[in-house]
Amino acid sequence: MIQKKISTAVIKRLPKYYRYLGDLLENDVVRISSKELSHRMGVTASQIRQDLNNFGGFGQQGYGYNVEYLYNAIGKILGLENKYNTIIVGAGNLGQALANYTNFDKRGFEVKGLFDVNPRLVGITVRGIEIKDLDELEEFIKVNRIDLAILTLPKQKAPKVANDLVNYGIKGIWNFAPIDLKLTNKNVVVENVHLLDSLMTLSYNIKETI
Repeated sequence: MIQKKISTAVIKRLPKYYRYLGDLLENDVVRISSKELSHRMGVTASQIRQDLNNFGGFGQQGYGYNVEYLYNAIGKILGLENKYNTIIVGAGNLGQALANYTNFDKRGFEVKGLFDVNPRLVGITVRGIEIKDLDELEEFIKVNRIDLAILTLPKQKAPKVANDLVNYGIKGIWNFAPIDLKLTNKNVVVENVHLLDSLMTLSYNIKETI
């Protein structure tokens, strides 16, 4: 469906469209105009049309967008019709919190395993999943055909573990370690998430209102 290079900014807006359209579906909204959608999302109607036109449009003049059709189409663009076997490496507070987040499963990201080096955590069960020792990582990935890894590690350990994951056949890494991971293997996708960046942005905006 995607036949040209799509900008990162557009791709980052797609999950927001998907989320808002999902809310509309839950409220039995059948169709919506770009203007109405813009009011809800805080994005201009022109921006919405431009973004969606990257993938073929979807709207009809005088009608707007069919909510269910557009929701499903964006889901396919995002690859959400696929199922991704997922592991979490780093089973501390953040890792366990992510493992307990059931919406991952609803979106096709099924957490199959948790791993840690801390012997006090190994053997503990989180949402029916036993935390395993990191030494079992390679075999587990190959046996269970794991696609994605979520890293919640100290930044000192993250690069080595990430490189190991690449060697074990992982396709993507969602990195919460406070370091920007850069892999030499361009076939493995990394999404670096920095929670403090968002919090510091909030701090700035609070300061500006005082």
